[in-house]
Amino acid sequence: MTSTAYLDPRSGRTWPLAQPRWCGDAGEPLLLTAMPGLGRADIVASDRSLWRYAAALPFQPAQRISMGEGCTPLVERKLGGGTALLKCEWFMPTGSFKDRGASVMLSLLRHQGVEAVLEDSSGNGGAAIATYAAAGGMRAKILVPASTSPAKTVQSRASGAEIELVPGSRQACSDEAERQAATMFYASHNWHPFFLHGTKTLAYELWEDLGFRAPDNVIVPCGAGSNVLGCGIGFSELLRAGQITKLPRIFAAQPANCGPIARAFLGEAPLAAQPTIAEGTAIAQPIRLPECLEVLRQSQGGAVLLSEAEIAAMTLQLARGGVYVEPTCAQAAAAFQHLLAAGTIAAGETTVVVLTGSGLKATQRYAELLGVAI
Repeated sequence: MTSTAYLDPRSGRTWPLAQPRWCGDAGEPLLLTAMPGLGRADIVASDRSLWRYAAALPFQPAQRISMGEGCTPLVERKLGGGTALLKCEWFMPTGSFKDRGASVMLSLLRHQGVEAVLEDSSGNGGAAIATYAAAGGMRAKILVPASTSPAKTVQSRASGAEIELVPGSRQACSDEAERQAATMFYASHNWHPFFLHGTKTLAYELWEDLGFRAPDNVIVPCGAGSNVLGCGIGFSELLRAGQITKLPRIFAAQPANCGPIARAFLGEAPLAAQPTIAEGTAIAQPIRLPECLEVLRQSQGGAVLLSEAEIAAMTLQLARGGVYVEPTCAQAAAAFQHLLAAGTIAAGETTVVVLTGSGLKATQRYAELLGVAI
């Protein structure tokens, strides 16, 4: 393994990477120490997956758990008076961007001897961890709130994961996962830094998509902030490696009903979380809020809060243009219109809108929007 180490960014303390861990000794959320990035010559062009950027990872696993994740389409579309490049991250084996993090995290953890993993998620994160654990011969246990619709766990159950229903709120489910982490390794998509080094491959891929240059702007739907942080890490590595001359501006799109990162960035008072159609980003207490804010500020980007009506309208607008995605990520396209209208970004700039999940994940939501009974 390299000199890369686990890092508590708030205290500067580090821990050796060789010993698997998901948090600091006092429960601190961790990142990894800064890595040098890679150049064009380091890309394995024959590998049609995110593993073409394996040289940018902290170490190489003996065997990868991969099903061709990454290498997603970048499609030009006119939106609200401007042109955006839609990064179609739902073109992944489980239908969401979470496959990037799951592939890298579980590959590295398995290499370190972890055979069974614990996760708490009723949505895309749980599906990705369950699926990649199955593909890698690992055992997975997924904790979900007891109120979760059975339909939301079918994908995880089909992969053979053990599903445990936890009474109470989503936060209660997270608390229970942390308690059970004493007996089973907690490979959380929200907590483990290896997951972020899977999501950072999005930055490398956009750089390659655009002829080895960075876009001017990247707009991402944001819940716990894994794409904000992943893009921040990836583009910072490219800057460090001398492959780009400046960071793209990174913008976080969040629902007004549950947008703690955007509210903090915009200087607005916190509000109690309310239900939102963008349920995949409904994270009331993101564990890396300071780190997400630092990425937005360092990149000179920003944040947008969106109403339920705006998110719903953009969900249907995209679908009627052939782009069938979850409402959760449709808000990134709605944020593009906001930023364009406000003059924050210009029509002539290269702006990437990251669309993270398939509309097939949100059949019930679409039925409600269309007034169809299913």
